[in-house]
Amino acid sequence: MRVCLWFFVVVIVFGFGDGKNADQRLRTERISGSAGDVLEDDPVGRLKVFVYELPSKYNKKLLQKDPRCLTHMFAAEIFMHRFLLSSPVRTLNPDEADWFYTPIYPTCDLTPTGLPLPFNSPRMTRSAIQLISSNWPYWNRTEGADHFFVVPHDFGACFHYQEEKAIERGILPLLRRATLVQTFGQRNHVCLKEGSITIPPYAPPQKMQAHQIPLDTPRSIFVYFRGLFYDVNNDPEGGYYARGARAAVWENFKNNPLFDISTDHPTTYYEDMQRAIFCLCPLGWAPWSPRLVEAVVFGCIPVIIADDIVLPFADAIPWEEIGVFVAEEDVPHLDTFLTSIPPEVILRKQRLLANPSMKRAMLFPQPAQPGDAFHQILNGLARKLPHDRTVYLKPGQKVLNWTAGPAGDLKPW
Repeated sequence: MRVCLWFFVVVIVFGFGDGKNADQRLRTERISGSAGDVLEDDPVGRLKVFVYELPSKYNKKLLQKDPRCLTHMFAAEIFMHRFLLSSPVRTLNPDEADWFYTPIYPTCDLTPTGLPLPFNSPRMTRSAIQLISSNWPYWNRTEGADHFFVVPHDFGACFHYQEEKAIERGILPLLRRATLVQTFGQRNHVCLKEGSITIPPYAPPQKMQAHQIPLDTPRSIFVYFRGLFYDVNNDPEGGYYARGARAAVWENFKNNPLFDISTDHPTTYYEDMQRAIFCLCPLGWAPWSPRLVEAVVFGCIPVIIADDIVLPFADAIPWEEIGVFVAEEDVPHLDTFLTSIPPEVILRKQRLLANPSMKRAMLFPQPAQPGDAFHQILNGLARKLPHDRTVYLKPGQKVLNWTAGPAGDLKPW
């Protein structure tokens, strides 16, 4: 009965009906109030950033060694560097800078399958900090409190892809006063420090643009997901990967006709998302994934299954209004929950998602565009100004412990 009811709703409301309903579905809606204003802020003139010039072994040579770093989900560290080099917020005079940026690519150390190895990242980061603190006076006056680092690892500056080991490591001690710009975000977690800026993972804008289909294409898929449900290589007993949430999706809904879910990754993946009403965005090893970006860009309502997640640019993007949140323990009731959402609520979420400013904020395009993810990062940094006077240390004062951390991290890089 539930399937029949939703087929009827899909036909009447989501595109198989008359032109009037299609027009209604395609209208956009601006976010009301302060969130919309923040999303459209222009950071130019509100801050100045000094970019340290480092030896190429910290960035360009890593990329030359493995160009795959340009296309994986951690590539924000590379594109942020390129953006800042030509950005109007860049200053060549460090004495007038509000923020200092150290261009290192700690995730550009890939396995044969393209996954980043985090084991050299702490040593690389320490080496870069030692370099800038020895050659410029600016790190030492605040011990990094007016510096920011892009750390798009699974668990940010904890530098490990397994949560238990990331928690055991904690944030690299030398980064504990800096502002971290990272994809990882989870409340009350040791790998997310107060004041961090949570950003979307990198998803290739040109590739997604090439797969756009007509806006009036009916959304005939109710729930869509492609990806792993079990990670048999790293979690052979099951239950640890995605805290069991993905396994619960598969076991409960693999035969449900409302759910188009599979481990296959078809060539029509992007097109299929544009034909779906809801796109599942469950946690994996970490709470975040590129599906969140893809869902927003393609107007598919993200169903966020990741308890305590901190979402990208949460002060500018009204995630509660554009998405659906489902607790991990409630996954077995996902069908009941989604089919109970009134059509008018779904239509409003779709109108908000259709707003171009929402899509731009999730992307790192080349070249940059007003309101894109680069500018949202700068807006986040600008909102943290002016720095509190207490961040400036007295002559000779030290706060950070340079010898703290695992012994392996202290070896030269």
